[in-house]
Parts: sequence; structure tokens; C-alpha cells
Amino acid sequence: MKRYNFIFLVLIFFVNNTNILAQNNVIKKIVLDAGHGGKDPGALGTGRYSKTEKDISLDVTLKLGKYLNAEFPEINIIYTRKKDTFPTLKDRTNLANESNADLFISIHCDSFTKSSAKGTSSHVMGLRYTQENLRVAQKENSVIYLEDNYEENYDGFDPYSPESIIAFSLSQTTFLDQSILIAQKIQEQFRDRVKRTDRGVKQTPLWVTRATNMPSVLVELGFISNPSEEDFLNSEIGQSYMASAIFRAIKSYKNELETSNYNLAIDNSEKIDKNDSSKLYTKKETTQKDVIFKVQIKTSLKIKMIEPVMNYNVDVFKENNLFKYTIGSVSNIEMAREVQKIAVSNGYKDAFIVAFINKNKISISDAINYKKQLQ
Repeated sequence: MKRYNFIFLVLIFFVNNTNILAQNNVIKKIVLDAGHGGKDPGALGTGRYSKTEKDISLDVTLKLGKYLNAEFPEINIIYTRKKDTFPTLKDRTNLANESNADLFISIHCDSFTKSSAKGTSSHVMGLRYTQENLRVAQKENSVIYLEDNYEENYDGFDPYSPESIIAFSLSQTTFLDQSILIAQKIQEQFRDRVKRTDRGVKQTPLWVTRATNMPSVLVELGFISNPSEEDFLNSEIGQSYMASAIFRAIKSYKNELETSNYNLAIDNSEKIDKNDSSKLYTKKETTQKDVIFKVQIKTSLKIKMIEPVMNYNVDVFKENNLFKYTIGSVSNIEMAREVQKIAVSNGYKDAFIVAFINKNKISISDAINYKKQLQ
């Protein structure tokens, strides 16, 4: 009788844990976006091939979707296009948002005036960008000029206007940390498994990553203005390798997130109110009356000890089941940018600015507006 009781208890444990895993299957829908299409060819390449960026991005996107469907039949794979059509940027982001997707991957090819330029890069929405990142932003955002009524549809946004870029960038996405996580995994796969030149994860003001309400990344597969990379990306094996690399990155990202959620579901020793997602875990509690800017340098699924950066101790807070590490605590955005430069120079190239008021995390645009009201 005891033996049957034991078996019954084991079955109950198995069923309960299976239910937990099912409840914490956080990746249920993925939107795959093949860049450009239809009347928009994207980058033209060297002219040695009939295919342009729109064709290569579609080929790789369809291969990626096939790999994901085979491995994860339970995931709904949604395409912004499966043929040579021209969905607008707004069509693409609206589809992702209306589908309540859990991940958005936009696939593109890069191009430059010098044929020696090479390498892969992954782009997320953020506040830190360089002239190189702006070049990519202008190239990918300028497709709006091919759309009817673009001025009305995009509220006067001008891809070539510095003022538009600055205002656009202040709308910082809530999902920047998760976006950086998947972007880093994609770049690791390109570098380590496909042996492509790694240009890194970039924070770039792109419409498709800014307007989506989920972790989002725009992937540049390589430069089709570079003959060698163009040859690779036009080959069947090259496209398969790149699609497989993105697939492995998504698989790793999915497994890490869902393992983290599973562990949190079993261990309820630490409960965090979802409405108070910016609860800080700092060494010293202080009463905050003004906006405080910090620089986020890292994100992890498990708590880690991070060494001080120069003279800055590292604080950690938890949000959306992720541990987030910051340095500095300054009262204006200019000082925060200086701290950000220090973080970048010390190896945290993806560091970005975050803002808090009364220990609650707020957007950078809200923080700046609040500061103006106090003046």
C-alpha cells in the first residue's frame, strides 16, 4: 500500500510541475520580419546577382521559420511577408502588436560605399548610438518615403533629421534588456558557429524596434556591398548557416527565460508585485524626492556579483524576472551620459541610461519632462 501511495505522490508531483512548465512557456508567438520587399529592393549589392536585400532576407526568414516550426510546433510563427510584397513599417509593427507576439525578429542585409566593409550586427532600440548606428537607422527607416501618406502615418518623423532622431530615441522600450539578451545570443552564434565578423549589438533608433511591444531585434546578416559576403549570403549553404545561427540563438533565449520562470514558479520565497517591478535591491535605502539617473550595464537571469566600475559600486534591481545592474546615481541626464561613457570605456559597450523617481523606474522622456517642471 505504501508503494502505491509513493507512486501516486510522484505522479502528482510530475503533473504539477508539468503544469508549471506549461504556464511558464513564455515564448508562444514569434513574428519573423523579412526586410523590405515589393517595390523596395533594399540594398542592391554589387550588381553581380539578380537578388537584392529583399530576396536574401526573405530566403533566410523562411528557412528560420521552417527550423522553428520543426523544433517548436507549439509556437505560432507569424510572418510579416512570405512573398515579394511591400508591407509598410507600420503594417509590420501593427501585426506584431495585434498578435501579442513574444518576440520580433527583423532580418536585413547591410551595405556601404566601401566594398571592404564586412560583418554582422544586431540592433535594438536604445539611447546610445554612434554615427555608424545612425547610418543603419537612416538606411532602414528611409523606406517610409516609399509609402503613401508617410508624413501623416509617422507623425512627421524624418529619418534624416537629428531632431526627429533625438525625440524618437527618448521613447525607450520597456523590453530593451530582453532585446539585448537575444541580440547578444544572435551575435555569439554568428561569431562562434558561422565564423562571421562580429560588429556587435548596437542601440539604434529604428522604427520597427521602437514601435513593437515586445523584445525586438533587427539583424544585419552582412554586407552585400562586399563581394565575399554577397557570395556567401546568396549561397544556399550561407543562408542555411545564418538561419540556423538565429534559430539556435532563439532556442537558447527561450530555454533560459523559461527555465528562469520555472524556478521562480517553484520557489515562491521571493514574491515581487508586478505593479512594483522596479523594486530596488541596493545596499543603502535612501529617500528619493527627485529624479535619479543611473546607467544600466548588465542583465542576467540569475543574481551575480559584479565588480565596481572605476569608483562606482554596482547596484542591482529586479524587473520582469531579470536582474539588472546599474552604476552611478546622478541628478541630470548630462552627468548620466558621462557615467555611461565610463561604463562603455570599461567594457560595457551596451550600457544605457535609466531613470527612477521614488524608487520607481520611469521612461527617460518622462524623467526629462519632470525635471523641466521643477525648474
